[in-house]
Amino acid sequence: MNWLLEAFSEPTVIQAIVVISLVAAVGLYLGKLKLFGISLGITFVFFTGIIAGHLGVVINREMMVFAQNFGLILFVYTLGLQVGPGFFSSLKEEGIQLNLMSIGVIFLGLLLTMILHWTTGISLTNMVGLLCGAVTNTPVLGAAQQAFLQMHPEDTKTVTDMSLACAVAYPLGVMGVILAIITLKKVYGPSYCEHKESTVTKPHVAEFLVSNPAIYHKSIPEVMKLTGKQFVISRIWRDRKVMIPTSETRLEKEDHLLIISAKADVEAIKVLFGEKENVDWNKEDIDWNAVDSTLISRRIVVTQGKLDGVKLGSLRLRNLYGINITRVNRAGIDLVASPKLRLQMGDRLTIVGEANAVKAVGTILGDEVKRLTAPNLFAIFLGISLGVLLGVLPISVPGLTMPLKLGIAGGPIIIGILMGAFGPRFHLTTYTTQSANLMMRQFGIVIYLAGLGIDAGAHFFETVFQGEGLVWIGIGFILTFVPVILIGLLANWFFKVDYGSNIGMICGSMANPMALTYANTTIDGDDPTVSYATVYPLSMFLRVITAQLIIMLFMQ
Repeated sequence: MNWLLEAFSEPTVIQAIVVISLVAAVGLYLGKLKLFGISLGITFVFFTGIIAGHLGVVINREMMVFAQNFGLILFVYTLGLQVGPGFFSSLKEEGIQLNLMSIGVIFLGLLLTMILHWTTGISLTNMVGLLCGAVTNTPVLGAAQQAFLQMHPEDTKTVTDMSLACAVAYPLGVMGVILAIITLKKVYGPSYCEHKESTVTKPHVAEFLVSNPAIYHKSIPEVMKLTGKQFVISRIWRDRKVMIPTSETRLEKEDHLLIISAKADVEAIKVLFGEKENVDWNKEDIDWNAVDSTLISRRIVVTQGKLDGVKLGSLRLRNLYGINITRVNRAGIDLVASPKLRLQMGDRLTIVGEANAVKAVGTILGDEVKRLTAPNLFAIFLGISLGVLLGVLPISVPGLTMPLKLGIAGGPIIIGILMGAFGPRFHLTTYTTQSANLMMRQFGIVIYLAGLGIDAGAHFFETVFQGEGLVWIGIGFILTFVPVILIGLLANWFFKVDYGSNIGMICGSMANPMALTYANTTIDGDDPTVSYATVYPLSMFLRVITAQLIIMLFMQ
């Protein structure tokens, strides 16, 4: 049995792999356990690593540093790829207000961090560690640690202390946001916590009767110019016959139109066409192929690489094949099919038309699902290398004695966002299936958390049960609760944000999926989740960057 003891005790590559893997496995298993309906998920790997470190587990230092760094790089880059397609659109229209409030949460937390640093005398590095635990964001901790190591490469003790501070503040970081949600529910009252229809643009199907003389005999493009609303005419019933409209089709009196639009635009479209029929076309059990016998409705997947980034309107599929694209499903979200929408690999287009025409369009778009299962590793490795190079690029900033570097967290997340958002425009396929992206992200963050916990575990419990540890716990709770409750109250009193969107914004600004799970139990509907997704990309990006900036600006 000597070989088994050596595998665990000798600081070799084998030992590092075995220990990190076991810590990850145990943490993931325990992360499934729920307390009051809440589970820590993969974050339990962090605390499992702390216990292992406390029990005296020590692994090869170089291996642990490499595993942590590579895990962090893999996580932030694939996170950037995931949020990239929706990053810039989240800064428009209804997303602006929510993102501004989430920025308020972030910068209020930073301000409190600096004030408490100056008033309590706690070192800035430990305060940043407490902030990372308070906002339950270990990737941000990794970014801050890397920024510090750029300035003080030999000071590993301070880096370990930052991990300790994060671990101490983490549990109340989860509970603080939940407590803020409970408080806001009391402030709003029962009537305001009932589900309200989301204002986010979602496809809505309605039937209209053309009875407005102003649009008789006009073509569809001419009618579209009369309103700023975006909609798609899926079918036209004329004289009891169904037809697919083209850009040359002219509307006639008493035409019945089946229109897909945002629900908020229905009243404006009703004014344009004349009358709205009282038929519910949004039932999930509608058999669209049975609506009329001459047309079929089929969902086709974009798998042709050359179409990645191409505008939908430039394909002219409606005029060439007599079909209509009624909606585009991307990453589980239905979008209105507009001519300016750029296609991405994996988009699922709902197409209506004659069977032969729909089949021909399927050939053009690809519709080969098997092609999506093969990972595009070229974009992954190219993006990681570019991200790391950007992270080490020295950027001269007036007033700083040394150049600013984005680090191995800041560089990859920026490149990931840019490649996710603009890669298709340059015909660079960055598509990965949701499951593949999730696996890479979780694999990276689990390795990082395991190493982080082992490194911090040796002195964790003695720190927590000392007077300083209790002070850290209190400060961490302040950094969690004060920013979210203040911004949450402002969102209610001054901006009249509904309860669901408010609590989703709070969870997204704190990057706290555990609190979001609880938030979804307090209200029907998906408003918290939609709001969370709207603010999460920018919030995550800002937290990674600002954590590094604080270290670099105030530790010169």
